[in-house]
Amino acid sequence: MAGAAVLCARGALRTGAGLVQVSVPKELYPVIHAGVPEATCISRRTSQWNLERFQAVAIGPGLGEAEENLKLITTVLTQCRATVVADADCLNLLARHRNLWLAQVATAADADGAAGGDGGFRCQLIVTPHPGEAARLLACSTAQINKDREESARKLARMLSAVVVLKGAPTVVSTPDGKTYTNSTGNPGMATGGSGDVLTGVIASLAGQGLQPLPAACCGVYLHGLAGDLGAQRWGEYGLMASDLADFMALAIERTLSQPENLGV
Repeated sequence: MAGAAVLCARGALRTGAGLVQVSVPKELYPVIHAGVPEATCISRRTSQWNLERFQAVAIGPGLGEAEENLKLITTVLTQCRATVVADADCLNLLARHRNLWLAQVATAADADGAAGGDGGFRCQLIVTPHPGEAARLLACSTAQINKDREESARKLARMLSAVVVLKGAPTVVSTPDGKTYTNSTGNPGMATGGSGDVLTGVIASLAGQGLQPLPAACCGVYLHGLAGDLGAQRWGEYGLMASDLADFMALAIERTLSQPENLGV
């Protein structure tokens, strides 16, 4: 699903990221270069990475659920000290190895926070599941997630010691200490393949520009929804595509900055 990586990168660039690098297998380099020529490609070999160079990392869109990707995910979560936005196949793999993830979370907590200590996750973590992914992480049904979306988001945030963005209508953002925010932008036309990949790139871009995880998540969700609303005004809800969300992101930011009185959560 190389298109997911393209959409994530486009979302990040349209949200103001100055430099975006995409880690994909070499045979997919031409796809990335054609889909988002502003981005550069880097190796999938973790031994060649220098994670200290990055202000934020997004992992999951287009990754695939092959077991060998678990090592890549673990490397990012345990070695990166910046904000990491985890989505899609990253969440599906970690749900499959749920006990391993929870052990890493506990190790980080014992070391007095994810930003320090030996072992455990060292990054500031944002996870962006849709209800199905959240259900797999919490080992419950999707119906249970949607029955009380705010409580589901809070429960997942506590379990993972992460800011959680529970996608859907409406999208809910929650923190480990139970703070919950409900988004006010967006429309049904955004329920289309790739929309979440763009959101991952948007949130990672904002984190990379200096926002802490909670404001990065809340602002990212708001702007993503506003871009969808602007796109629907142009194309209508029926014809809205994920790439439109990325394309309208810059306008959503401009609209927000010029009309701050219209902000709402």
